[in-house]
This record gives sequence, structure tokens and C-alpha cells, in this order.
Amino acid sequence: MNKIIIAVLICLFGQILYSQERHIVTSDSVDLYVKVKGQGAPCLYIHGGPGSGSYWFEKFYGETMEKHFTVIYLDQRGVARSGSPENGNFSLGRMIKDFEEIKNALGYDTWFTLGHSFGGILQLAYAEMYPKSQDGLMMINTTLHLNKSFCESWAPKAFEFLREEYVGCDNDTLPLIERMGYLGNRLREKDLFWKMAYFNKENQAIMDATFQEIENWNFDFGGVAFSIEDYWMDFLPQTQHVTAPVLLFYGETDYMVGPNHFEDVKFPNMLLWKNQGGHIPFQENQKELTEAILTFKKKVEGSPIRS
Repeated sequence: MNKIIIAVLICLFGQILYSQERHIVTSDSVDLYVKVKGQGAPCLYIHGGPGSGSYWFEKFYGETMEKHFTVIYLDQRGVARSGSPENGNFSLGRMIKDFEEIKNALGYDTWFTLGHSFGGILQLAYAEMYPKSQDGLMMINTTLHLNKSFCESWAPKAFEFLREEYVGCDNDTLPLIERMGYLGNRLREKDLFWKMAYFNKENQAIMDATFQEIENWNFDFGGVAFSIEDYWMDFLPQTQHVTAPVLLFYGETDYMVGPNHFEDVKFPNMLLWKNQGGHIPFQENQKELTEAILTFKKKVEGSPIRS
């Protein structure tokens, strides 16, 4: 098809969406699943979990994002459709190196990133290690200190839903990771876990069903992430050193991260966006999330952002 015909088609039907599914092998021989789809500036989706994969984000919110960005959907090492390292290296530094190697393999000099939940830790570490790689960081309901999110929001809210007394992390007789597992199991037993993140439990059921749509899901990273010390560091003080523009989108009923987690975030070039939703705006609060993202994109492309 020659260039004239392509130009006519674009005029008639709008810009043709680019779509490519591929596997990229890292410098330490890990096969990573990558899907590139959309139009506009490139944007890497950095999923949370740890271990939630990129599929659900694409399913629920991909169509919207792809109208404005060329989205790079990545399943991180040890997650979903990606492979695992033979040496078991799931360190934060190695994870960040994966991002940079994917960027280079795709031929991008810079890109946006959009991180969710646990993905915020990866975004900030990426900004520190490769400060010139990100044109902007869209941080959607992200934590930057796991301990703070758990002790100040996750645990007290879980105990409240279970109608049990919360003694606080400092007085707890169980190590934090064990307490997290205990509370998660109790909430599921009581069919209450949805209250931590969703408007209603039907939405959690819809979300859970998406994970059954991928065969042979790789759970390796999710199984070890919380045992890796790197991810428990307090990244909040480091926010003041990030020079790239940042959208910080947080929910007043997001008890997974904490509705007040934003208070210790000090990005110098930040658009702070409060909404009344929970932890999964890609599924439950798409309209306001889209407004926030497009406002941020416009500001980045135009003038400096002010918090």
C-alpha cells in the first residue's frame, strides 16, 4: 500500500493504531512479554501487585490510554507471561534495568511511565537510577513506603472491617509480613477483602476473573517480592529530588495505599489530584482518571506544573 493511500485512510478514519506483541530478552537472559499498542508519546505501564501483570490494565483501560499514548504493556520478570531469572534475581536494581533495556530495545530515547500501587516504588527507583529516561511520571494510587501504607492504613482498616482491635505495628506480636498474610486470609474468609480497594465486591469478582484468562501465569515474583529488603525502603524523602513532572492521583477510599499517603510526598513539579474513589480507578473511576491524565499531559506539553 503506497503512502498516498495510507494518507487518505488516515484522513478518513483517523490515525491508525500501532500494535505489536513481542518478547524481549534481557541482558541476563530473561524473556519478558511486551505489547506495544496505541498512538502518541510512548508510555510504559508499570504494574503493581507485586505480580499483578499488565493484562487487566489493558483490558479495562487500554482503549482509553491508547487514544493518547503508545502504551508499552510489560509483564515484569517472574510475572504472568514473562519468564524468571535462573539465578532468582528479582532485586529492585535489576527490575529497573529491565525497564531501561526495554526502552532501548524499542528505540525510545525517553518515555512516560504510568505506575499503579506497588509500581510507584519501581517508578521512583527508575527516576533515581535513570533520571533522564522519563518525560513524566503518572503515579496512580501508588505507595512509596510499604511499611507506612500497611501500618497507617492497610492494617487498621482491615481490623476495622473485621471488627477486631488494632494494637498498632509497634505493639504487634507478629512480624509485619505475617500479619499482612493473616489479615488478608481473614478478610477473604469473611468476604470482606473487596472493601479495602473496591466500591463493591462485584467489581473485585470481575477483576479476579481476568487473571484466569492468561494460561500458565507466572507467580514467581509475587511469591518472593515482600521478602526482598529493597522494596521495604522508605522512598518518600527521595521524592524531593525528582525533577521530572509528576501526576500524583490518590483516592480518599484507597485503604491499600492510604488516603493520607500523599502528605509526605514532596515532588517539586507535581500535579496532585484527589478523587473520592478507591484503589482501582482503571476499572471503577475511569472518567476522573482520564481527566487527570489528559490535564497532566497537556501541562507537560505546555508549561511547568505547579502543585
